[in-house]
Amino acid sequence: MEYTFPSEPICNLLSEFRILKFNPNQKRNFWTYATCGMSEHDKTQGLELFIFAPTENDFIIKLLIAAADYHASGYHLGLGHTINFGCPWYYKSRCDHGLISLPYLDGTTLEWLKIGNRSIRFLWLIPITVEEVEYKKKNGLDSLENIFESTSFNYIDPYRESVV
Repeated sequence: MEYTFPSEPICNLLSEFRILKFNPNQKRNFWTYATCGMSEHDKTQGLELFIFAPTENDFIIKLLIAAADYHASGYHLGLGHTINFGCPWYYKSRCDHGLISLPYLDGTTLEWLKIGNRSIRFLWLIPITVEEVEYKKKNGLDSLENIFESTSFNYIDPYRESVV
């Protein structure tokens, strides 16, 4: 499904912007939401984000709009950056921030798209807790991702506890 936002302020910055929503399927038993057109203003290297969710949750559309608006307004987002959602991504979730990470489930086949002289990077927005944000600030992205890997944390569980 595709969502467009003709009356939203983001269309002043990104006229072709939309959010794509993909149903669970045989490969992935969860919902996928992705930006499309967030990279519109970047002439050489663009960025698009995606997020996974255990259930259909249209609030995630608003999170991606906010991230795209922030990025398009000149505050360029990239690998390792965190985003304060301002509220939990699901009601009563401890995860109220997002970490922009590599697309580990798909690897490099999803990470880069080359179109002529232009490259678009696709990165994963992982919901995280404020404690995990603080840990990343003190110890670095690699250290936080190592903890994620060693604890086998469930990245689509809105009610998971912090891994730090």
